[in-house]
Amino acid sequence: MDEDGAIDHVDATPGDTLTAAAVDDSLTTAADDTTTPAAEATVDGTPPQDEQIEQDATQADAQDSTAQMPVPNRNIRDLFIPPRNIAAIRQRLFDVAEKIELRKEEFDLYWPYVDNVWVRQHRAGSDKTGLYKTDYYACRLQRPTYTPKAVDKPRADGTPTRKKQIREGGKCHMKLKVVRYEGGYHSVTINQLGDKTQHLHDLDHMDKIKRTTVLMEIARSEVMRGYMPASVYTVMSEDEPRLAASGGRHLNRNDVRNASQVWRQQHKDPLRVHEGYKYDHGNGIVRENGALPLVQRVINAEVVDPTLAYYAGLPPNTLRFPEELRPFLEPYLPRHDMAFTEDGLPHVTLTYATSLDSSLSLAPGIQTVLSGPHSKAMTHYLRSKHDAIIVGVRTALADNPALNCRVEGVGGYGGLGWEGQPRPVIIDPGARWLLTPQTRVIRTVSEGKGKGPWIIIAPGFAMDPNRIEMLKYYGGKYLGLTDFDKRWRLRWEAILRALAAEGIRSVMIEGGGMVINELLRPEHSNLVSSVVVTVAPTYLGQGGVTVSPPPKVDAARRPQPAMRFKDVRWQSFGEDAVMCGRIPQVEMPPGATAPQSTSPATMAPPLRPVSFFNSSVDAQNGFQSRVPPSS
Repeated sequence: MDEDGAIDHVDATPGDTLTAAAVDDSLTTAADDTTTPAAEATVDGTPPQDEQIEQDATQADAQDSTAQMPVPNRNIRDLFIPPRNIAAIRQRLFDVAEKIELRKEEFDLYWPYVDNVWVRQHRAGSDKTGLYKTDYYACRLQRPTYTPKAVDKPRADGTPTRKKQIREGGKCHMKLKVVRYEGGYHSVTINQLGDKTQHLHDLDHMDKIKRTTVLMEIARSEVMRGYMPASVYTVMSEDEPRLAASGGRHLNRNDVRNASQVWRQQHKDPLRVHEGYKYDHGNGIVRENGALPLVQRVINAEVVDPTLAYYAGLPPNTLRFPEELRPFLEPYLPRHDMAFTEDGLPHVTLTYATSLDSSLSLAPGIQTVLSGPHSKAMTHYLRSKHDAIIVGVRTALADNPALNCRVEGVGGYGGLGWEGQPRPVIIDPGARWLLTPQTRVIRTVSEGKGKGPWIIIAPGFAMDPNRIEMLKYYGGKYLGLTDFDKRWRLRWEAILRALAAEGIRSVMIEGGGMVINELLRPEHSNLVSSVVVTVAPTYLGQGGVTVSPPPKVDAARRPQPAMRFKDVRWQSFGEDAVMCGRIPQVEMPPGATAPQSTSPATMAPPLRPVSFFNSSVDAQNGFQSRVPPSS
């Protein structure tokens, strides 16, 4: 008999024929035999009036607690079909070796798997905007060692007191700062507090001394369905790897009994064993001959086509890039062990898709699909390997792109938080791109499948505060640059240095045509680390947006090849051909010239030499223009 008066395991002597029903009867009888001192106060079995009132009040409280008992959020399915990579995620949330940013629904899903490790100490409250809320957590073993009293004071209602054990503590000093953001998207950022430290114990040690909320809810939900604790423990422990992945390697029968103790005290109905199982004399609950384990039955009922199990829970537009094709790209990808290039700039990968006649689109402003499904997946894989994506404002206006990564394994597509999602960066000197909550890149942020965009603008525009706040609300911002070349264009080196100052170590530049042609000019050859070009088997015809560096001539004004890539490799991706290479950094010979582009699209407006400005809203363009103050 356990501490709450219920029989969970019966030790039968040889010759007994105790069935599962008999075990259930024993459980019910033992529970019914639990009485209170008030019920034995009089000879005739009727308690005194005062004690009768107290007993009625106790029963009313019990009924209220029954009505208020929360329904478990999890059931046995969550054990047999756990979240993807739950063991690795638990380990990361235990170590917190670096900042972890999760979507709110991910935090709500995964945190109960490690709440046996972390204990919330206090709330710091919200900031002045009300968008940020901060909590502080500490390792459970930071608390002082607890030693229970030799004799516990009996409870007023006469129910047995809980057996308490010595709780070890004072062994670990890890602390966390957890910041919740509830703006245009919902996120939870987890950081170590103070100096970087490590636990003085491992995760298995915490699983041994404390069970997670997930395991206790699963156990309680099964008992509330009418199953015996011994039967619940049997089915939960049949698949040991799945149980261990959820933190249950040290789960025992007492844990199941403790999880369901209150409910079993309030419900006296007989409990049963799971279908396909039986009580075996001397062996407890065992599976019947020929019956499938419950875990297998749950999995079979959940997944109709086993070949689709791998994609369970992923968005339908998730892309897969085969492992065997990745080594081809590796030499041209940024190295994560190198913070920046020798010049202190990010690694720059220039990539685009072109037709056989070197066209990007049929005409300016017309979105044209060139990449096939295989090379499209490759492009998204490339995005996952870079900190940021850069496009020009014309591409943003024409295509309304999402500028995120959809390859399997990144945040929003099977990965944690926003990991593997690049930061969208739009070069918009004139602040022409008017963002709204319906803009595709903003909708992607709201769905938790991409990051807020950074927009690089030139000075000369005092932005409408509403535009600034709206972009900030969705995790983006405007970056103003003041470094121009002699033609009043934003210098690419200045753009890249500004991104490096923001912590961007690698960028992938995807277009459009004006941006690509600008970076293929000889004076920018030192800025581009690698080039990845997808060639589609099609002609777009004349009149399209083409990619071609400006022509080059020698001292005698004779035409020369504009460029030839080096370290070139080719690979077929479906019907497309992909070329990887590098731009040679060639010194221009004496007398050689490269025509200077004067395209107005990348030119910033000239600055007027004034020190103070007033702001007036230009309703047509949606931004504020700077004008000198009236005298």
